[in-house]
Amino acid sequence: MKHLLSLEHLSRVDMDAILTATSDIKRRRGQPGPQPLAGQTWALIFAKSSTRTRVSFEVGLRELGANVMFLSAADIQLGRGEPIKDTARVLGRMVHGVVFRTFAQADVEEFARYANIPTINALTDEEHPCQILTDIFTFQEQRGPIQGKVVTFVGDGACNVPASWIFAAAKLGFELRIAAPKEFQPPLSLLERAGFNHVHAQQAPTGEVITGTLAATGGKIVLTADLQNAATGADLLYTDVWVSMGKEAEAAERIKVLTGYQINQALVKRARPGALVMHCLPAYRGKEIDDETFEAHAQTIFDEAENRLHTQKAIIAWLVG
Repeated sequence: MKHLLSLEHLSRVDMDAILTATSDIKRRRGQPGPQPLAGQTWALIFAKSSTRTRVSFEVGLRELGANVMFLSAADIQLGRGEPIKDTARVLGRMVHGVVFRTFAQADVEEFARYANIPTINALTDEEHPCQILTDIFTFQEQRGPIQGKVVTFVGDGACNVPASWIFAAAKLGFELRIAAPKEFQPPLSLLERAGFNHVHAQQAPTGEVITGTLAATGGKIVLTADLQNAATGADLLYTDVWVSMGKEAEAAERIKVLTGYQINQALVKRARPGALVMHCLPAYRGKEIDDETFEAHAQTIFDEAENRLHTQKAIIAWLVG
């Protein structure tokens, strides 16, 4: 039984297969094609609000032939405290697959274990695998293979999106730089889980810099508070919101500490000529990215948003293939 719960546990071979299939699926959209989910019913269980993830999965599942049920946490007994494993065992007897968006990564993993049907992590506090597969597809669609390139993530480096970028860098062999204040950098244990070795810290004029490598793939990780150096020569500048869902109570402190970790025109000039700028959306202009830079790169950002549909159809086809 296949699931997509984390990039940590997705092999390089399977990542490449999904990315290759995405290109074909995008090219053939609107043409008669296979409907591998014909006669099936899939459920979307969302404990967090969503625009792109919900719409792209609903449309994608329908285009692959499935009937779709959307269930918010308030609609089902999960919202009243029913154990995950009980909900999973019920739905596993009634539907053919589940897309689950929730808070704890452990909940998605427990659901998959007890439901025994294909299960997709549509976002947890720890990972966002569908988003990062989409981002890599978008980069490669416009700039060719990501292997050997430099991706700079700006902002809250300790949230789910950069975590999935870390696993992707380890598997696909590119350099990931995370530019964030020290308190918003990922834990070293996460780098070690991803397989980065020779992880060490060194003192630079601008503060501590942590690096790690993975010789088997050529992947490299750099954690630094120095935004300017992190952006220099980058092939992709990437950011996400400073206040993720569930962190609203920390908003004032987060904004205070992260102010300055913004993608703007001056930062883009430090990147490689022709560098892409991406944002997984929603964007809070004037915070993690300024309005001028967002609009200058809107074509790429909304290509990225559209590609959620095509990548997730490829993920589903891979699960049931």
